[in-house]
Amino acid sequence: MNTSQQHFDVVIVGGGIVGSACALAAAREGLRVALVERDILGGGATAAGMGHILVMDDSEAQFLLTRRSQQLWQALSRELPAAAEYKTTGTLWVAADEEEMEEAARKHAYLQERGVPSGLLSGRELAELEPNLRSGLAGAMLVAEDAVVYPPAVALHLARQAQALGATLVVGQAVASMADGLVALEGGGELHAPRLVNATGADAPSFIPGVNVRKRKGHLAITDRYPGFVRHQLVELGYLKSAHSVTADSVAFNVQPRSTGQLLIGSSRQYGNEDSAVDQALLTRMLQRAMAYLPGIERLHVLRVWTGFRAATPDKLPLIGPVSSDPTVWLATGHEGLGITTALATAELLVAGLVGRPAAIPADPFLPARFESNRDSGH
Repeated sequence: MNTSQQHFDVVIVGGGIVGSACALAAAREGLRVALVERDILGGGATAAGMGHILVMDDSEAQFLLTRRSQQLWQALSRELPAAAEYKTTGTLWVAADEEEMEEAARKHAYLQERGVPSGLLSGRELAELEPNLRSGLAGAMLVAEDAVVYPPAVALHLARQAQALGATLVVGQAVASMADGLVALEGGGELHAPRLVNATGADAPSFIPGVNVRKRKGHLAITDRYPGFVRHQLVELGYLKSAHSVTADSVAFNVQPRSTGQLLIGSSRQYGNEDSAVDQALLTRMLQRAMAYLPGIERLHVLRVWTGFRAATPDKLPLIGPVSSDPTVWLATGHEGLGITTALATAELLVAGLVGRPAAIPADPFLPARFESNRDSGH
């Protein structure tokens, strides 16, 4: 396309799953949309992620966002292509001991109060469901409606659906700057709109200095095909301690069955490491952690290992909404490890804000202004 000077209602920068979801939601609203991606649609953190669609309860706001998005995923699943590999596997939050079993019971009660199907399993029941887990585990909580998906295929599908509704896709062109209603492309073109959306994940601060997002590096490994080795998404309840650490490098048991029969093995978290190379020592710790729960993994063949960068915020909630320094610029970033899960609800919240309509869940907990006000008050 000729991008020397184009005018739209909204320009979205970043063609990962969040940006693509925002583009489709805006196009469905009847807005004239441009979606800009410097590399390929569904690349970046989207391609590096696990694709786990789950309900989380670190805070009430996080619960509302993840549950609303999960419901939107359930509705979307009927139209997803086979390549999206959407499957409701359920999540087993595995308890290694009685202390973790108490946490499982707490989470179960919380979800039950809010109408989310879940159940507690004894150690014997867990072993029947997942016989390759090590013996002696205390039990687990099963969240039946959690699902898995192949994120790059979904991002591409959402972007193409937006295009079918009239959205303009600008792929393979990097953005030099975005401000004051103007997205300047490095190739010299200009895209104008009264609303610009920064959906570039961990790269968001490169366009808007001061945005409260930090890179958090993660590793994943994928095995050859071993159908039936695990049947559910398996996550240790100790994962929550790992995810909450904001300083130390950490690993946790997190294994996902793919529809191909492969196993996706996570997870690790590192702050302060912006080198995309595989950290062999951390990878070894991550795989050893997986073997501690699934001893048979040691016999499986790992085909590939890769890294990616999560966009983390201090309060573990994304930034969705306008920035005070430039009323034309909005954010849709900071999802950390929940970008796949929350992409659809993020898009719903964002577009509701753009058109001035109340959203299905409260928007205030996600507004960027929550950090801007803290900064202004000296906190």
